[in-house]
Amino acid sequence: MYTQAASTLLTIRDLLRFAISRFNEAELSYGHGSSNAHDEAAYLILSTLKLPIDTLDPYLDARLLPGEVETVLDIIARRAVERVPAAYLTHEAWQGEFNFYVDERVLVPRSFIYELMGEPLEPWIEHPELVHRALDLCTGSGCLAIQLAHHYPDAQVDAVDISLDALEVASINIENYGLQERIQLIHSDMTEGLEEPYDLIISNPPYVDQESVDELPEEYLHEPELALGSGRDGLDATRVILAEASRLLNPKGVLLVEIGHNRDVLEAAYPQLPFVWLETSGGDGFVFLLTREDLTEAGL
Repeated sequence: MYTQAASTLLTIRDLLRFAISRFNEAELSYGHGSSNAHDEAAYLILSTLKLPIDTLDPYLDARLLPGEVETVLDIIARRAVERVPAAYLTHEAWQGEFNFYVDERVLVPRSFIYELMGEPLEPWIEHPELVHRALDLCTGSGCLAIQLAHHYPDAQVDAVDISLDALEVASINIENYGLQERIQLIHSDMTEGLEEPYDLIISNPPYVDQESVDELPEEYLHEPELALGSGRDGLDATRVILAEASRLLNPKGVLLVEIGHNRDVLEAAYPQLPFVWLETSGGDGFVFLLTREDLTEAGL
């Protein structure tokens, strides 16, 4: 089919229709940027052809060179047949207004935490300049560390990950944003070796429970398993964070952690903690906030 398409399709409109048909036929799973076959196809085609990814209509009837058609068809095939997430095909992912280099060494950025930095945290951090030191645990591509540095311009940020591969990707993004002097990359297993107190700790740790890992769509299997699963109930990494956070926070420090769909399990495991669940675009059950005072009063 793809060989026939290479000798038949001429325009971006042709390729768009072909891609949507193949994506629907393959029953792809979306969740790494786009939410449907049309948007995914348009993004991949425009990005591959080095066209503005938010401008489709003016180019729909543009005829392509044979080599361009073949290049686009190769990308379509990798998405439809190999089920590679789009971000790994373009090596680009967006989180809010920020775009990042990504490859299969890191998760595709999709944390809700970026929505909560700055103004949403003002009830707990009144002024951005009050954050002098910040920590991003399980930094992956470095996307949240970079956004931390943006929202808190007086902060020095430590970005920690157990994966050297992930830290290599993070270093690319940090250099792209010119933040080498403000973000320090640290190779460590969670909080091991960390001592200096922080005003703000954020983390989007692994949080998928074992049952859900076993049922993940094929697209997610291209991502590092180490960054997805976290024990039987998905809370292994979060338990480490809660056990160590009071040691690592300043007296008025704040902890912000994403835990996926594990709210009920977490609250049952820590009934003594007054979790504050913050509203995000996905709802109010995905990211919790605790202060150092909350943690110490609960005996943690």
